[in-house]
Amino acid sequence: MLRHVPGIVGCSESVAQDSFEEGMLDCPQYTRPDSFLGRDAPDVLLSGDHAAIERWRRTQALKRTRDRRPDLFRALVANGALSDDDLRCLDEN
Repeated sequence: MLRHVPGIVGCSESVAQDSFEEGMLDCPQYTRPDSFLGRDAPDVLLSGDHAAIERWRRTQALKRTRDRRPDLFRALVANGALSDDDLRCLDEN
């Protein structure tokens, strides 16, 4: 993948956040304005609580992968890639 070649992407940290980089789909993406065409960004994303935002993103990515790509989700489970916190978040949702 070209995105992994040094110098192709300005910020190498963004490559680590790409969908499938951790073997799962990405979380939903939101941008400004906070509300667009009647759809509001989740309150947690507007909260400024970075830890809560990261938990929300991780949970959303896990849920999307479980629901849309069960093959990838099964691989995560089989590889032991899910933490106890991941499993708790999925149980709550």
